[in-house]
Amino acid sequence: MARQPLKSLTESMFYVLLALWRQERCGTEIAAYVRQLTEGRVALGPGTLYAILGKFQEEELIRETWSQGRMRVYRITENGRALFRREMENMRRCVGDGQREMREEEEV
Repeated sequence: MARQPLKSLTESMFYVLLALWRQERCGTEIAAYVRQLTEGRVALGPGTLYAILGKFQEEELIRETWSQGRMRVYRITENGRALFRREMENMRRCVGDGQREMREEEEV
């Protein structure tokens, strides 16, 4: 059976790509960035984070740029940027749909 490409992102996946949007980071830097940005709402444990990083490398959404011992540094790829942009557009549509429905409910 052929492997299916990643079509959408979980919240944790979204924040991992966002963490890599402007700069390369290692796993602990990614986790700290996400925790700080979300004010602790999203906490990436090592198992979750490294599963995501492995999946993203497999899908060529990120690539390892440097390693020393157990430390690995990652960079988002153009494929990763494209998927992130699509996800952002989808989220905008979802929020717009929700806002329209809420306005219509309030007008009734």
